Amino acid sequence: MWLCCRHDTYFYKVFKVYTQLWKFQQENRQKLVEAGLRRWEIGEIASRIGQLYFGQYMQTSDANYLSESYIFYEAILTREYFKEGMFQDVNIANKQLRFLARFIMVCLVLNRREMVQQLVNQLKVLVDECKRAFQESDFKEWKLVVQEIVRFLKADTAFMNLRPLRYSLVLDPHPDTLPHVPAAITKRHLKLRDAVLSSFHQNEVKYSELTMDTFRMLQCLEWEPSGLFYQSSGSKLGQNGATGTSRISYIQDIADPTLPANPRKAVLYRPALTHFIAVLATICEELPSDGILLVYLSASGYCSSPQNESGCIHLGCHGERGSNCIYPSDFLPFTRRPLLLVIDNDNSNALLCGILKVIHQNMQVIADAEKGETVAMLLSPSCSPAVSDCSHHPNGSLFTMFLTAPLQAFCLLIGLSDTDIDVDTFNKAETILTTSLNTWGLALAISDTLNPVWGQVLGDPFIRRLILRFMFCHEVLTLYAPVYKENKFLPTCVPALPMPAMPPTYSYESVILNIASMFGATKHFIFSEDVYQPENLEVDMNQLTL
Repeated sequence: MWLCCRHDTYFYKVFKVYTQLWKFQQENRQKLVEAGLRRWEIGEIASRIGQLYFGQYMQTSDANYLSESYIFYEAILTREYFKEGMFQDVNIANKQLRFLARFIMVCLVLNRREMVQQLVNQLKVLVDECKRAFQESDFKEWKLVVQEIVRFLKADTAFMNLRPLRYSLVLDPHPDTLPHVPAAITKRHLKLRDAVLSSFHQNEVKYSELTMDTFRMLQCLEWEPSGLFYQSSGSKLGQNGATGTSRISYIQDIADPTLPANPRKAVLYRPALTHFIAVLATICEELPSDGILLVYLSASGYCSSPQNESGCIHLGCHGERGSNCIYPSDFLPFTRRPLLLVIDNDNSNALLCGILKVIHQNMQVIADAEKGETVAMLLSPSCSPAVSDCSHHPNGSLFTMFLTAPLQAFCLLIGLSDTDIDVDTFNKAETILTTSLNTWGLALAISDTLNPVWGQVLGDPFIRRLILRFMFCHEVLTLYAPVYKENKFLPTCVPALPMPAMPPTYSYESVILNIASMFGATKHFIFSEDVYQPENLEVDMNQLTL
């Protein structure tokens, strides 16, 4: 806990200094300009404050900080603080480039797509102009940044964002309406409080240190702003580009009080094992008594290891196996607290065997001392039908896509591209899928065979949504014709989820058949002869009772 406290103390001290500095230059602007203060120096202060806010968002997942970061960066953009002298001084040019790159990151996370495209276009033009005005060799790294963001946007298309990846109170069930698991199954109800997100694949799509997989999972574990969040009254600065000296009153202007707090998330890019373990240990130390920790790892794996364990996850270059490999036994100390592992890995089955073996050998001692927790796991298939012999698609992992954008993953699986999709058809299919998943969730909650490990987290909206999308992924890949019922192409859930009885309209096969029919893709699946298909595929969401 002291690590978190130390960071918060550091943030508020630095924030206080920059607030005082900003207030001082506002109150004494004319005198400072006469004494030689340049506009780019004002922009530099504003840029530092914007980056400070974004860094605090990454530490806390508090969307208020993210929005405040956007507001400061937008002020820099509209006031063109770095324009004067930009092509006479290479340092000012680099400041403008750095500002654009950071603002792009903020807009990506906020899902402000139009602003992202505008900034990327500015970045391209500016890099070309700087190469002509200065030595071209000084801007090689910026050319790589441009290539990186262009590749990222090519993968994260408008089609992938037809529906918010974040949990939307408009599109997803309100937490207060979620069905309760009977006390006979579990008397404990856990909430997702913290998550560790990490991804590493060779040549994967990323921007800065945010990979496509962690980018999608990051959004999937947050609340979607209601719309009040970006009202003009809260997104404008004063004449001098300031938001005022009172941070508390400013937050009250833009905050959405209807939304609960986001789970905290630690995004780790290619962490060394020691760093990864240290982060897990710190989070487990701070985890509330009603909290569960989610660990998401998307990376390649190995089938053998020098420790004779069944497999490992690799979070670095292949030449760095010792310091960048995570083995099943590395998770053992953290099984003292509720833990959900979401592993997207081409060696997931071997890793599962390793984890179960380690837990079987060691957990009895822990359980006898009343310190152990049963680990919940959602594991990807070892192979993916989307890309032969590989579970990682160039546009991101198919398994992660099913967990974060299931209908888009379904369309990708059957070979539909952006230009093939009719938006109205997609929206109708989305309605059917949403209704069906909610029905599955209700059946799961009242199932007598539901394992308490899942029962205690089914009331958390984020974990519940992941579980139901996992079920959809499993059933889709089970029926997918090219790999029909081949186990290596199926994801794994530990402990196993029950197969509760469903009304014919909402049976797994019927739902998939209905959705496939809407896209004209039934030939891609193998269905039972007696599968039920209603004549009218329109679903009235108001008929669903939870």
